Amino acid sequence: MTIALHGSWISPITADLIASGSRRLTDIALDGDDCYWIEGRPTEGGRAVIVRRTRDGRNVDINPAPLSARNRVHEYGGGALAVADGVVFFCNDADARVYRVAVGSAPAPLTADTNGAVRYADLTIDRRRNRLVCIVEDHRGEGEPVNSIGAISARDGTLTILASGADFYSTPAVSPNGAWLAWQSWNHPNMPWDGSEIWLAPVQPDGTLGAVRLVAGGEHESVFQPEWSPDGRLHFVSDRNGWWNLYRLDGDAIVPIGPMKAEFGQPQWSFGVRTYGFESARSILAWRDEGGVSKIARIDTAAGALEPIETGFTALRMLRVQSGTLLFVGSSPTQPTSVVRVDLASYALTIARTAFDGTIDSRFVSEAEPISFPTTDGAIAHGLYYAPRNPMSTGPAGAKPPLVVMSHGGPTGATSSGFSAGIQFFTSRGIAVLDVNYGGSTGYGRAYRQRLNGAWGIVDVDDCVNGALYLVARGDIDGERLAITGGSAGGYTTLAALTFRDVFKVGASYYGVSDLEALARDTHKFESRYLDSMIGPYPAMRDRYVERSPVNFPERLNCPVIFFQGLEDRVVPPDQAERMVDGLRKRGIPVEYRAYPGEQHGFRRAENIRDSLDAELAFYGRVFGFAEPAIVAGR
Repeated sequence: MTIALHGSWISPITADLIASGSRRLTDIALDGDDCYWIEGRPTEGGRAVIVRRTRDGRNVDINPAPLSARNRVHEYGGGALAVADGVVFFCNDADARVYRVAVGSAPAPLTADTNGAVRYADLTIDRRRNRLVCIVEDHRGEGEPVNSIGAISARDGTLTILASGADFYSTPAVSPNGAWLAWQSWNHPNMPWDGSEIWLAPVQPDGTLGAVRLVAGGEHESVFQPEWSPDGRLHFVSDRNGWWNLYRLDGDAIVPIGPMKAEFGQPQWSFGVRTYGFESARSILAWRDEGGVSKIARIDTAAGALEPIETGFTALRMLRVQSGTLLFVGSSPTQPTSVVRVDLASYALTIARTAFDGTIDSRFVSEAEPISFPTTDGAIAHGLYYAPRNPMSTGPAGAKPPLVVMSHGGPTGATSSGFSAGIQFFTSRGIAVLDVNYGGSTGYGRAYRQRLNGAWGIVDVDDCVNGALYLVARGDIDGERLAITGGSAGGYTTLAALTFRDVFKVGASYYGVSDLEALARDTHKFESRYLDSMIGPYPAMRDRYVERSPVNFPERLNCPVIFFQGLEDRVVPPDQAERMVDGLRKRGIPVEYRAYPGEQHGFRRAENIRDSLDAELAFYGRVFGFAEPAIVAGR
């Protein structure tokens, strides 16, 4: 056991390992005995590759380079893959066209070339009419793009618009007999987790839709994932009781299925998210979130009885069910994100793919401790605490570790207990981590999400501050060495905490918001009215935007900050970081700016993932005084 300063412990969990091995595992699909997923490969510049795994265990790439199976609808994309009878349909990033590929053949474009102006998402196969039903985002006009539900002929790629008029659409669902189409929509200024609607319409003989009917949802009810049972009953998720729970449409009645204080829905930042599927007309397989922990269960659709299914995975992202098989993407405290296949007859698990090629010694892995702590106005906030862990190193006698507080993005989102290589990168080097589910996070019901309404930059900041102070008072960490980091909205929380509070000694902002006015004026359609609920309508409440924007108060930020920014980011443009950097440099505050050409909102290239991790750690080392040579040796 080596005695060394916290932060300088030698660790096998290196930035090289994380950058080269951390695939993004997204859209999944089942097709008979085969399963599919999309994996983003940092070593190929972030290219998104469709992989087919056959029943005999072979993994086969479907789209060769340079094709990348990704879309940019809402800028975040998702739902870029659909498969039926061995034929794969996918969105290609470079030209935004939908491609078709049969097993053993080369991919060929299906839709017309619009120079990327027409984008597609949520690809859904309509077998009866040999077409794809999908979300269409048309950028060819002036002003905001136009969103709609469309149908693409699988024969010649002809596009027909089926439903339009709402600001946003998602999750088209074709009934088993092809006679009905259900979907979700919402309008400005709502986000889908604030208020959204589920609609239903008959499909006419010519493929167009008949009279539409509102099934559920509204201005103050969030609905999610319309889905048909094998016997043609429409199901969906709604938070009408304060929690995202399952419901079924019976005639004109909406019937709850096993109501409980748990979340069967997720914030729809991207398309293609599913939390449940049908094993049979009588049986639903679903995962739910309870305070940051995901649990899978079988639910009787008639009685609502719940039978737990143990998999060992505690953080799930998506799920598919078909022909006696359950497929999901998930992780556990010690298992990296994986594509997991479950045989529902034997409950045997097969790991089809993991985010890492190698293995990580479990002795270096710090498991999350869920904590709840008092915060402003008598409220209780939540987080996951990770103590330093390294079997080969310990700190000097009496020394307590520094703490990095992590504020997740969204801000409507959540952290989970699943394995995070980024967190272990720090804890294995002797730095404690607190991952905060501040007010506004999902997993704790609608009321907890709404704590952030009108209070972004206040509630989230208070919860991060109070979480750190709670751990100081408990005696876990060194109160003089507190850092905060976050990306996107979490970057805003980071910059607001550094500017408007005097608790943290250093911060790291990843493509973070610094100017709320600029965000309200310049961001993309999906988030253009997001701040109405979290701050207030703009420009009517402009004073709030000015008062809560860190960029307007450079004199109040008095500690070192490092900024990381993709130069092609359209969600939070580089100007947001660059103005902060200029202001700090003029005042002589230690600041570093890492700008990455070719990167957008979130980093996908191995070299940039590696550089940002190493640079963040080195920056903390200079501020907190642990030796940089040990950092280099740890690589």
